Amino acid sequence: GGKTFGKVKNEQNKKLDDINEEYLTHEAYKEVEDLVGKLASYKKQFVEFDLDNSGDIDFMELKQMLEKIGQPKTHLECKKMIKEVNKTDTGTINYREFLDMMLGSKNSVLRLILLFEERSKQKDKVAKGPPPKKTIEEMLNKGNI
Repeated sequence: GGKTFGKVKNEQNKKLDDINEEYLTHEAYKEVEDLVGKLASYKKQFVEFDLDNSGDIDFMELKQMLEKIGQPKTHLECKKMIKEVNKTDTGTINYREFLDMMLGSKNSVLRLILLFEERSKQKDKVAKGPPPKKTIEEMLNKGNI
C-alpha cells in the first residue's frame, strides 16, 4: 500500500543520501565542480531509472528509461551498457556504480546518453510562452529593432 511504498522510498532516499555524503568527503572527488548539484541531479536520475525501488537498475529498467528519453536500444546494446558499468558482476547497476560512471573520466555510452539528455532538458526549460513585454527604450538599447 501507500504507507509501505512511502517507507521504502524514504529508506532508499536515506541510502542514496548516505552514499552521496561519502562522495562529498572522498578525496578523489574534491576537484569536481559543483559536486553537490551533480550528486543531487544524478540521484534524481537514478531514482527515475530504478522503477522497482530495488536500489539497482536492471536490464528492463534501463531499456524502458532509454525508450522514455527517446534513445531506444536493443537488448544487446543494453546488456553491453550494463556490463561496461557493472563492477560487481550482478548484471545490474547499483548507485555507486552509477555515480562512478557519471563522475568518472571514462566515457561510457550510457553516460554520454544521460549527459546529453540532461543538457537537452535544461535547454527545454529556457524559453516557454510569449516573450516578455519590453518598452521601446529597452528594444532600442539592445538593438532589437
